[in-house]
Amino acid sequence: MRLLLVLGFMLPAAICYGQQPNIEQVGAAGQANLNALAAGSPAVLPSGPTNEIIGSPYADPRWLPAQLIMKNSVPLAPVPLKYDVFNKRLLMRLVDRPKDSLQLDDRLLLKFILQEPATGTTPARQRPFRRFTEAPIAGQRTQFVEVLHEGKYTLLKHYAKLLRKAPTGAYSNGSRFDELEDKPTYYMRRPDGTLLPVKLTVKQLQATAPELASALKTVPGAKTAKTDAEWSAVLKAIDPKP
Repeated sequence: MRLLLVLGFMLPAAICYGQQPNIEQVGAAGQANLNALAAGSPAVLPSGPTNEIIGSPYADPRWLPAQLIMKNSVPLAPVPLKYDVFNKRLLMRLVDRPKDSLQLDDRLLLKFILQEPATGTTPARQRPFRRFTEAPIAGQRTQFVEVLHEGKYTLLKHYAKLLRKAPTGAYSNGSRFDELEDKPTYYMRRPDGTLLPVKLTVKQLQATAPELASALKTVPGAKTAKTDAEWSAVLKAIDPKP
């Protein structure tokens, strides 16, 4: 997959957003940008480390349809999107050039919502991502965090990827593979605005969200929940959105 850099071609569209154009103007500007990119005008980004890598840099390796919500509320049509956590960027797939992708200029992006399709065992669901404005580390506040649940309490997932380099020299075991390791952190935001790291267990959630402690003992699915989607369903059942 080649990665095309969106620089000068996306900037005019960003300026148009700030001027509150109509939807037709936005669509025309966006199509002009894509046409220019498809003609081969932008630069090709370097592919990164030369060692082969095990693991995925993405929050989800699939191209999922995503709704983009801009700061000025200009509506945009859904686009196939990936969140590259390791390189801290959003990629969009070109419809007419499926082997290429565009790096989006996300400076005017408020949030995005991934549309996850149904499978044989799970229903379709929406996965909203927003800026991590309340992050305890200042450098993370412009990054994106997934909102797994939002009621009186809010459950957030901050994605992180750790690169483990292949051993070299006397410590080498013959492997040429670097490895990307998932290191997400979950946070519970209390009604008073307090943000606390939390592990997804009944005991931890009871301690972090005392108002929900008794309900967590009896709500169906709490004792067996393992995935993000399962915990989201548990919290939705006992802490509905106001």
